[in-house]
Amino acid sequence: MKNSVRPVIPPKTIYRMSVYLRCLQRLRSNGIQTVSSEALAGAAGVKPTQLRKDLTHFGQFGTRGLGYDVAQLSKMISDLLGTNRLQPVVLIGVGHLGTALLSYRGFEEEGFEIVAAFDVDVDRHRDKAKKTPVFGMDRLGRVIRESGVRMAILTVPASAAQEVANALVEQGIAGILNFSPAMLSVPDHVMVKNVNLAIELENLSYFLQQ
Repeated sequence: MKNSVRPVIPPKTIYRMSVYLRCLQRLRSNGIQTVSSEALAGAAGVKPTQLRKDLTHFGQFGTRGLGYDVAQLSKMISDLLGTNRLQPVVLIGVGHLGTALLSYRGFEEEGFEIVAAFDVDVDRHRDKAKKTPVFGMDRLGRVIRESGVRMAILTVPASAAQEVANALVEQGIAGILNFSPAMLSVPDHVMVKNVNLAIELENLSYFLQQ
């Protein structure tokens, strides 16, 4: 039996899929079973033609005059994004930002579980209570292997970011969500998503001046 081939979908479409999924989750929580392309597109902030084009990656889907089945479409997008089950994640750098992320319980609702955190100073006092264990960096490889982790959140200072990224790649991490201001150099098979709050604020500042 041949393995099914995942469709090649543009990154911007993947981002919109995540937006559609959150809109669908809100509809389900309100007991809504079907939604038109116009209504879903409006909730997601895109044009109906864009929504329909994005959903063609699933083939012909939806019923003319009735719209989309909310539960079915939610499952299809969750399957595509790989969030239909809890995915293990590790967090590196338990400073103020790292501690705040550990305290956020919404990750599990979205399909992700931070199974362990790592810091060079394990015994440092941290204000917020944590359910996630904090280990020294010497335990990194063992935890990644035992938990089958492929994604990591990086919240270390810029001066340490590349060294930590190298260690993560060496241990088999294939995706890094980088909160550090450093631009990381990684192999082609590793994906890095940069979350730079200063850059986002600069962009807001620009548009506010127009």
